[in-house]
Amino acid sequence: MKTQARAVVIGGGVVGVSTLYHLAKKGWSDVVLIERKELTSGSTWHAAGLLPLFNLSYSVGQLHKYSVRFYEELQEETGMNVGFSKVSNIRLARTKDRWDEYMYYAGIAETIGVKVNVLTPDQVKEIWPLCETDGLLGAIQHPDDGYIQPADLTQALAKGARDRGATIYRNTTVTGIEQLADGQWKVTTDKGEIVAEHIISCTGSFARKTGEMVGLNIPVIPVEHQYIVTEPHPAIQERRRQGLPEMGVLRESDSAWYMREEAGGLILGPYEVGAPVCYVDGPSDESEYELFQEDLDRLMPHIETAIARVPAFGEVGIKKVYNGAIAYTPDGNPIVGPAPGLKNFWLNEGHSFGITAAGGAGWQLAEWIVDGEPTVDLMGVDPRRFGPYATEGYLIAKNEEAYANVFTMHYPDEERAAARPLKTTPIYDRLKKLGGVFGSLYGWERANWYAPEGYELPETEKGVGADVITNHNYAAPLEDGRYVEKWSFRRSNYFEHVGNEVKNVHENVGVLDMSPFAKMEVTGPGARDWLDSIFANVIPKKRGRIALCHVPTPAGGVKAEFTVYEWAPGRFYLVSAGGLEAHDHDLLWRLAPKDGSVTLQPITQKYGVLVLAGPKSRAVLKKLTRTSLENKDFPWLTGKPISVGVASAHALRVNFIGELGWELHHPIEMQAYIFDRLMEAGAEFGIKPFGIRAMVSMAVEKSYRNMGRELSIEYNAFESGLDRFIRPEKNFIGRDAMLAARDKGLRWNFVTLTLEGNTDVDARGSEAIYDETGALAGRVTSGGYGWRIGKSVALAMVKPAYAVDGTRLKVRILGSLYDATVVPESPFDPDNAAIRA
Repeated sequence: MKTQARAVVIGGGVVGVSTLYHLAKKGWSDVVLIERKELTSGSTWHAAGLLPLFNLSYSVGQLHKYSVRFYEELQEETGMNVGFSKVSNIRLARTKDRWDEYMYYAGIAETIGVKVNVLTPDQVKEIWPLCETDGLLGAIQHPDDGYIQPADLTQALAKGARDRGATIYRNTTVTGIEQLADGQWKVTTDKGEIVAEHIISCTGSFARKTGEMVGLNIPVIPVEHQYIVTEPHPAIQERRRQGLPEMGVLRESDSAWYMREEAGGLILGPYEVGAPVCYVDGPSDESEYELFQEDLDRLMPHIETAIARVPAFGEVGIKKVYNGAIAYTPDGNPIVGPAPGLKNFWLNEGHSFGITAAGGAGWQLAEWIVDGEPTVDLMGVDPRRFGPYATEGYLIAKNEEAYANVFTMHYPDEERAAARPLKTTPIYDRLKKLGGVFGSLYGWERANWYAPEGYELPETEKGVGADVITNHNYAAPLEDGRYVEKWSFRRSNYFEHVGNEVKNVHENVGVLDMSPFAKMEVTGPGARDWLDSIFANVIPKKRGRIALCHVPTPAGGVKAEFTVYEWAPGRFYLVSAGGLEAHDHDLLWRLAPKDGSVTLQPITQKYGVLVLAGPKSRAVLKKLTRTSLENKDFPWLTGKPISVGVASAHALRVNFIGELGWELHHPIEMQAYIFDRLMEAGAEFGIKPFGIRAMVSMAVEKSYRNMGRELSIEYNAFESGLDRFIRPEKNFIGRDAMLAARDKGLRWNFVTLTLEGNTDVDARGSEAIYDETGALAGRVTSGGYGWRIGKSVALAMVKPAYAVDGTRLKVRILGSLYDATVVPESPFDPDNAAIRA
């Protein structure tokens, strides 16, 4: 075998072979794939081959869209039949919540260019005559998808890769992976050694074993998935004799199963509650084309609903039950991107819909490896969205939960219960006693909102869940059995309580625990110059000043955002979003000089953060510190160390809500003391805690941007409206590309919209925006109700022609069009009088 290659792909399933193909297509002919047995012998061979375009993730949706188009092109290129049956895909809805989900998805589909048809029950019956339509509200249809033959697809990808010079070694087992002193990787196999610049792990069920070879915890554990193949049915055979079209893929989401034709019979694929993880320690060394013992008892609730919906399914015998491993991650999305902490080691793992995602994942990973960045914002599938907390026990609980929730509605306010609470701050129990209703981010518990004492969902809001199998339309009960939150795509029961929190912050004073913020200390003789070289903004020369700084991509997009504060001479404190800790800290590690001039010290868990905000926040804090808090001594966008009672903190005069206030960054062990003192000192001023949802409402009113929404690698920094944070006179990553794009003419502009007529629903993000002729004008990136201005607000990216104040547009929310107007940025307090008070 070869001893040297540009890149080595490990794993010969459809994902690995697609990665190899796309690297070769990008011009890297010196690439190698190593497969321990035969191609497709892991999970690919027993996959049902479905190609569902439906996905509420922007990142995954883009990957799926590419795959479905690409597989047809691949067939033409290679001359090999990939078995693509474009029979369409129909998703049934029998509840209002499900219909809302479909209408929300339709907005995502339109903005990324995926065709979706809306069907009546009669139209469903016409396309699928064996389907009973009683109780259906309607359906959506993807006319461009269907299913494919996984083995044929993989072989076509292999031929395409070989035709471009790539090499595939079958029946070759990787026994070790080692990084050499020069940064290259040595892969040891039972057939020899090969040294490569890049390694791409596409090992499916073996992912954790692969990770162990390089000291990496890959958050993937497979789950058993069963599907049933029936004997032929006379009615289906008769349709074939008549030359009628195949009925396509049918999905009854509310009963959590899919069904399609197969050799004159039917396939039923349920996603049941209670499906166990498998291969926790990895498959055996001899594993090949492996299946598990079927367990039909687990599937009986789904079989019963399938017979009720398609009686023909119950009229034929079972031909075969497949029970095989499907790789899963805690959120059900795959892992595509760089392995944290390792140079040139890439992951393409955790694909629960691997046949659908393989083309797109291979495409984007090849773009990333060869060109240095993907062309699609892959934040939703980035490996660094998980952290060290994702241990084996966590993965078992969360991956089983993710599998059970494949077909449940993915509400925008949903917070799943497994493996919680995991990471809590010292005041967690205090916040619970005050009515905190918690969500989870990066393993941390955060109060989303506060339920009034004794509050419980009204009886009219309770009842059977929206999903027949899983009863899934409200959050799990509190410890005392009370249900306090109903999930919805519309304004739900917590809406007014969030409004009360905003009102109290705006009129009095509130406190918010933001301890999950990611925190890094940067020190060393080269710290200032290095930070200045990676950020588009300047590092303040005066110690104590605070700057908002962005790391651009080489193409001029935005890769990360940090608040930067020099809290001691030569010691810089960097704060970023809590959910992006692994991503942001890994980015800093990759950019940092290796000559010892800069030291990075992650300190997230050493420091807590309490946000004190509102017009009376100064009066509260004055009672606890001798430090002058007046504007002349402590202006906006500055920070300094202060005493809070007998505790210490760095007080930063900045926040994400647009009110007078301070972030108190303190040793975590002092948090309970500081919180208690704030609550005592603030009692006379009406202090109350507020949650994340109130913060988001206030941030939208201020037109504040978020990473992964308004800030993205897909948008030039000028398109995101970051002009005041960009210093073109200095050198930084992506500077020339950023300026060239601006001078050429921006493709998008960031705008703020106020909406009219939407009395029970707000934009959430990804909704389509149209001009008054009906032409697509852009997409919503964030949205919510602005309690301080009394209007529904949406942040959006639109084509430049529409980015003029006063422009009238329309936003489609859950299938209905609402009037919208482009307004000046920061509709609440545009002059920042409140925050500067």
